Amino acid sequence: MKTKQKAKLILDLIMTFLFFAEMAYHLEGNFMHEWLGVLLIFLFLVHNIWNRSWYKGLFRGKYPPVRILIIFINLLFLLSMIGAAVSGMMLSRDAFAFLNLRAGMFGRRLHMVSTSWGFLLMAMHIGLHWGMMVRGIKKHLPAGFMKWRHAGHIVMMFICIYGIYALITRQLIERMFLLTEYAFFDYDEPAVFFFADYVCILILFAAISSGLTNLLGKRVKQ
Repeated sequence: MKTKQKAKLILDLIMTFLFFAEMAYHLEGNFMHEWLGVLLIFLFLVHNIWNRSWYKGLFRGKYPPVRILIIFINLLFLLSMIGAAVSGMMLSRDAFAFLNLRAGMFGRRLHMVSTSWGFLLMAMHIGLHWGMMVRGIKKHLPAGFMKWRHAGHIVMMFICIYGIYALITRQLIERMFLLTEYAFFDYDEPAVFFFADYVCILILFAAISSGLTNLLGKRVKQ
């Protein structure tokens, strides 16, 4: 792996960890939440500048279904991050308190919708590169390890099933479609349970986007 590719991978991993942290507002407090959010948005800008060639190629070539899906996911992810950044500034009590913006319920609703959609779209964005990541991991696995791949598929299936349960119990669907006015947190819950649920949700949506790209890619080849 080239140095630039390693740097991109490290950047993406840091952004993913930061997004997990941002979803756990009740575990970090407002001050940390805001400044980690500032760092996340900054790294997101770096990520997009680093991959600006993707935007330059948007109006070139053909648009098979798989490419349309990729563009759709990436642009929605971009919009959700813009919404999270703008609403975060509107609600800020620390990092951007000097702006003295009064967001009201609009800012809270925008932030809740943007962050919930943003997390799931981030997971789907990761899923678009799932095959490449799996191939990279396979190269470093010991000989004979692949005979356990069927067991791995079964484990993944159970993780995705639990991911559906976690998606519902964590009320992400309600937040995404404004079926609730506030995000409720259990302040007594151990952090490990919270992050385990969100990891399963991430894997679920990464698997969905990976499956869709594989399905649409096969249709193109037929």
